[in-house]
Amino acid sequence: LIEGHCDERGTEEYNLALGERRANSAKRFLVNLGVDPERISIISYGEERPLDPRHCEEAWAKNRRCHFIVIKY
Repeated sequence: LIEGHCDERGTEEYNLALGERRANSAKRFLVNLGVDPERISIISYGEERPLDPRHCEEAWAKNRRCHFIVIKY
């Protein structure tokens, strides 16, 4: 599972779409390395789950990220 995250700037709608694009970009990278795309799910949380809750450039940079969760079946 790849979670796409954003900083707090921008509208909720914009940030959800940006998080989705970010997660899809990470997925494409892994697929290009040979990972089966059927094994990768994505979700966007936009600005909902900040890694750093502060309101400064340093925090915003930390919050623009993908988070990977490995699920063993």
